[in-house]
Amino acid sequence: MRISVLDQSIAAAGRPQAAAIRDTAAMARHCDRLGYHRFWVSEHHNNPTIVGTAPEILIAAIAVQTQRIRVGSAGVMLPHYAPFKVAEQFRVLDALAPGRIDLGLGRAPGSDGRTAYALNPLANQRPAEFPNDVADLDAWLHGEPLAAEHPFKTLTVQPAGTTAPELWILGSSLYGAQVAAHFGLPYAFAWFFTDGQGGQQALDLYRQKYQPSARHPKPNAAICVWALAADSREEAEFHFASRARWQLFRDRGVFTALEAPETALAHDYNPGEQAQMAAKQARAMIGTGEEVAAKIRVLAAETGVDEVAIVTWCHDEAVRQRSYQLLAAAFDLEGDASAGLAAE
Repeated sequence: MRISVLDQSIAAAGRPQAAAIRDTAAMARHCDRLGYHRFWVSEHHNNPTIVGTAPEILIAAIAVQTQRIRVGSAGVMLPHYAPFKVAEQFRVLDALAPGRIDLGLGRAPGSDGRTAYALNPLANQRPAEFPNDVADLDAWLHGEPLAAEHPFKTLTVQPAGTTAPELWILGSSLYGAQVAAHFGLPYAFAWFFTDGQGGQQALDLYRQKYQPSARHPKPNAAICVWALAADSREEAEFHFASRARWQLFRDRGVFTALEAPETALAHDYNPGEQAQMAAKQARAMIGTGEEVAAKIRVLAAETGVDEVAIVTWCHDEAVRQRSYQLLAAAFDLEGDASAGLAAE
């Protein structure tokens, strides 16, 4: 089983949003040394919590600062963009880090409807084009011909190279699973986004309908889970308070920067809110490195996935880096599990 990372560039209360982007780059260097398999960054818009808006730019910065880890998107929200331009961007990225680039694609807007319209006013005129866009993008990335009747059949994407980005389909519903299966592509389910709801069904559907492709003769499934490890369970529970507080307000449609745990715990909660936060803590993958790794192994075995990507939110960046260090040691990754914290 491969162990990877999803970083969402989370804004922390009391710190400038730009620091979250620099923290992501520092975390990528840290995880490269620790031996994680890949490092993915997300795309969200008009969101005061998740401030990573341009994964293609962040990937470029990370690619030139790392040595061995795969770097990619989780994902590029394809309806916002012309597939030809996305292919060009990721061919350039592959030139910077040959054979280390992943292109994860999503169909969701990563934003609200008004923001999606601002990003691409014409997107709603092509709502059913996602599968065709995936097919075109896959061909352009690999220098393969489009259909004879395709209006863009004479176009080629530069720069050419001997390697190409690995294409993934991402999702939190059955739709993405079916697209990935149809094209014979790897598939990652956002388990953390739905708290697992619909995850097993999507993975089963992906495997049942999988059509082998030349590059991927067998299905390749992954899940992304939220997890936090610390030197003690009590410490993990303390830092989880930041996310529990955020989730409480997220459920009401209120999005804010991530508060410090001391602040999150100091609020005056009514009994119903206290019960909700306790329930979130009980379900969360938190604890020592070994405890969290054991929970992840159980879930991976139950779902039959080949890879797990871990996303972690903390107000204190040193705590977040320590979490990935503890999990690297617990999973016995082939890196330097004693690597010190990366500077911003």
